[in-house]
Amino acid sequence: MWTGLTLLAVEAVETTEEAGGLFDLDATLPLMAIQFLILMAVLNAIFYKPLGAAIDERDTYVRETKGNAQERLAKAEKLAAEYEQSLADTRRDARSVIEKAQAEAQQIASANQAKAQQEAAAQRESVQKELDEQKATAMSQLEQQVDSLSDQILNKLLGSAA
Repeated sequence: MWTGLTLLAVEAVETTEEAGGLFDLDATLPLMAIQFLILMAVLNAIFYKPLGAAIDERDTYVRETKGNAQERLAKAEKLAAEYEQSLADTRRDARSVIEKAQAEAQQIASANQAKAQQEAAAQRESVQKELDEQKATAMSQLEQQVDSLSDQILNKLLGSAA
């Protein structure tokens, strides 16, 4: 087909060799236009359409991947915010538990201190009572000894005077 067209073009040029101007409008121009259009159709079918399809596929893939990445990023940020909130809540709860435990420990310590003070006061009172009893016993024994010694002194004084 190409050779036939080329031969036609060559014959047309040879038969019409008239005074050539700047542009000769003979069979060569339409033939070149047809060849250009055929070349464009062939290149479009063989090269540009598959290349365009590959570029479109790649663009679609990139857009989908970017969309998925943005969704994942949004999910990750949401999870991070939830974890931050959960961590803050947990810290707040832990702080309140610690404060309650400290308050309870303070109350227990105060109760134990009051109990110890009461026990010490009770023990002091019992020791004081015991000491008072011992003192009273000692005083009564001393009085008996003083009475007996004074009787003996009196007897000696009266016995030696009589």
